[in-house]
Amino acid sequence: MSRCRKSRSTMSAIRWGAASLVGAFILGIAPAAHAEDDAAKILKAMSDYVTGQQSISISFDSDIEVMTTDMQKIQFASSGKVLLNRPDKLRITRTGGYSDVELVYDGKTVTLLGKNVNAYAQKDAPGNVDQLIERIRDESNISMPGADLLLSRVYDELTTDVLEGKHIGQGVIDGVECEHLAFRGPEIDWQLWVETGARPIPRKYVITSKTMTGAPQYTLRVKEWKTDAPASPDAFVFKPPADAKKAEFAALHDVDEIPPGQVMGGKK
Repeated sequence: MSRCRKSRSTMSAIRWGAASLVGAFILGIAPAAHAEDDAAKILKAMSDYVTGQQSISISFDSDIEVMTTDMQKIQFASSGKVLLNRPDKLRITRTGGYSDVELVYDGKTVTLLGKNVNAYAQKDAPGNVDQLIERIRDESNISMPGADLLLSRVYDELTTDVLEGKHIGQGVIDGVECEHLAFRGPEIDWQLWVETGARPIPRKYVITSKTMTGAPQYTLRVKEWKTDAPASPDAFVFKPPADAKKAEFAALHDVDEIPPGQVMGGKK
């Protein structure tokens, strides 16, 4: 190709790209009035459906990003499973390259097992799953992004501090057609892909931090969502490995999705 033809092709691409950016900008500052209404309706329909399920079995993949102090973005991947019997039974497993963790809750006691460190911690926690998740977030250094989707007040929890919501359009996650929603808040933005049809379950959930340099993201992808018969009560009984050591929750610092030594970048 001659230099002249390359130049014309490049200029054409630039003009097309510029036009696309202008169009996107216009759409961004002047969204259709029904876009926010649609986003709220779809989110409410998902919330009502999810909270109406008394027994849920989920398998998922997750990715979490960090920004290092030298401004390199690194992503860490994990996979896991969730077993939930409302209102007070929960079992979560998560396996990544640096940790292998299991959380078991029977309505009275919560147990955290770090399989990779062969140690577990237990704490009295009478109540329900909502109270457990809130307590873990407030009292421990264990992050539980995506746990909002398990709460009995999903809609209220997700819409707290939301400044704007939009129905972006359609998307396909793992071959499943979904409605794509986007929400903005003062410190985080988040997106949700909800399966279309009679089963409006969350298929993908992306949380973007706006207070951290580089805007790192947490991504949760639901691979399987079942609402069959409730799990056996035995599924929520913790049985420690024979040689596992009992420890305090604070001592289980090697159970995070991010390996030790990965320093987060500064805030904006």
